[in-house]
Amino acid sequence: MARIEGVDLPRNKPIWIALTYIYGIGQTSARKIVEAAGIDPMTRVFQLTDHEAARIRETIQQGYRVEGDLRKEVSLNIKRLIDLGAYRGIRHRRGLPVRGQRTHTNARTRKGPRRIPTAKKK
Repeated sequence: MARIEGVDLPRNKPIWIALTYIYGIGQTSARKIVEAAGIDPMTRVFQLTDHEAARIRETIQQGYRVEGDLRKEVSLNIKRLIDLGAYRGIRHRRGLPVRGQRTHTNARTRKGPRRIPTAKKK
């Protein structure tokens, strides 16, 4: 099992798909990384040699911000927006959609399950 950037990659998947399990690497980035490392994209993870895995690690470290560093950067950006009192920061603080989606209906993923008001007894 190949371990890159602290993530165990699934053994039976092609390397370009397995790289997408790393936070910050999507399909396009994964294809570019594999191409830059000079590896066939359809090579399965368990077929990788140690030398090929090292080339992939080196390529990622040279040109990409992934996992812990990226998560930290994103959380600091959100914290900055909240501290500034920007509109987007307020939406983050309240747990509402940030990018202009409607909230009258939908948005249940961000807002959570419906809270049904209980009728007060007289």
